[in-house]
Amino acid sequence: MHFDQVTVNGVNSNEYQADRGPEEERRKMFASVLSAAILGMEVHPIQVEADVSDGLPSFTMVGFPSAQVKEAQDRVRTALKNNGIALPPKRITVNFAPADIKKEGAGFDLPLAAAVLAASGILRPEQLTAVMMAGEISLNGNIHAISGILPMIIRAREEKCRFCVVPAENLKEARLIPDMKVIGVRNLNEMIQYLRDPEDYCMEDIESTVEENTEKTDFCEIKGQESLRRAVEIAVSGFHNLLMIGPPGAGKTMIAKRIPGIMPSLSFEEGLELTKIYSIAGLLSPGDPLVRKRPFRSPHHTCSAQALAGGGRNPRPGEVTLAHRGVLFLDEMPEFSRRSLEILRQPLEDKVIRISRVYGTYDFPADFILCAAMNPCPCGHYPDMNRCHCTPAQVSQYLGRISQPLLDRLDLCADVTPVSFEGLSSSRIGESTNKIQERVTRVQEIQRSRYRNEGIQFNGELKGSQIERFCKLDAQGRGLLKMAFEHMPFSARAYHRILKVARTIADMDDSGTIQKHHIGEALSYRAFDKKYWN
Repeated sequence: MHFDQVTVNGVNSNEYQADRGPEEERRKMFASVLSAAILGMEVHPIQVEADVSDGLPSFTMVGFPSAQVKEAQDRVRTALKNNGIALPPKRITVNFAPADIKKEGAGFDLPLAAAVLAASGILRPEQLTAVMMAGEISLNGNIHAISGILPMIIRAREEKCRFCVVPAENLKEARLIPDMKVIGVRNLNEMIQYLRDPEDYCMEDIESTVEENTEKTDFCEIKGQESLRRAVEIAVSGFHNLLMIGPPGAGKTMIAKRIPGIMPSLSFEEGLELTKIYSIAGLLSPGDPLVRKRPFRSPHHTCSAQALAGGGRNPRPGEVTLAHRGVLFLDEMPEFSRRSLEILRQPLEDKVIRISRVYGTYDFPADFILCAAMNPCPCGHYPDMNRCHCTPAQVSQYLGRISQPLLDRLDLCADVTPVSFEGLSSSRIGESTNKIQERVTRVQEIQRSRYRNEGIQFNGELKGSQIERFCKLDAQGRGLLKMAFEHMPFSARAYHRILKVARTIADMDDSGTIQKHHIGEALSYRAFDKKYWN
């Protein structure tokens, strides 16, 4: 079928070209539209340029496209044919600029189709000026959702685009940015219709729906474990890392799952930050794309180091990034591979994980509370020698799977003891999640006010010079800490973490100065070094 006789939406293609003279018809056409490539957490604008010129019929793609992107020419050509649009029998060249960034994913289908249509005369090139597009096209012309739409819309706003064209399935996510005009299209015909006549196009009105959490968990369901509950409250109040050691069935996992509930609610900015991460990972809910709850990530102990840290040829967020602003729970911590555990050392210090690849270095946010649970030995009953059947060598080998540098990065350790029969059968109801959350929120507000000019929010983020300024001890507290340091040889990192935990305990008591009993309680959470690992 000759190109001049093609119909689009029942209209002859000559009507699309009526405003072009014979000389313009003969010369080669060029068009360009904006799209984006996501590398790590960064969004790079990509100009998709198309040129249709005389020569042997061909379709060439340049600009460092991956094999996945090169397949787009067959999808786009077939989709156009199935919608009554035949590409001219000419030389078509498509360039993705800049050429030094590798282009991955199916999101370039839609801008590729738009650029080729404009270069072929179906659309006018000026209709694509300052427009960002992204979407995957099926062979029948339907446009499907892709991951990473939200960060693309944010980048389009920074680039001062007039509007964005995205798949209709991504429209709720895209409209989380209120000051950016976004159009959702279901197929190629809708895209052409809007670009040709945006004033008469009827934009879809979407309703925002909030998905309710059907899983109700509350701290009042936990029987006993007062000391563990106290350690959890301290950890959340100061954003400290926590290790729970105890026999199986004592309630470690049950308590860990309830930790996000006592954390303060997400602000809109924090929710948008998490939504951006989950958008890139492709984990957003279609009905309610905005992340509204603190994340709780609990990878299985067979999780690989790459899945934990993130990575791949084009790096994507791993579990440590998906737990950002929330909790990363490692159940049966010694069962994780040594390599996976050692990966945690850098993000626990820097609150960011850095992944290096041939084409660049990528930074992913990783500001989370590490909550780990473990048994004290393979059978789980050490040091109760009446029930423990492990040899000293087995216990030593089991505990040795966790290195001392990693232990130093765990601020608190709670010794979990089995709940007695009286505790389990008691009808007494403990404190609710809401009541604990109120106290945690109050303590965190104290810290935010104190560190408002320091670039941090919580005691767990204090660095060396800041510790000296904000962790003031009274004379008795200093004497106790000195005595403990002489009899229990701590590393410098452990010493600083004791001070940070003591600062949080003092904040919970509304005390400006760290006192002796604050130091004593903080030291009790470091005794695990000597009880188990010695």
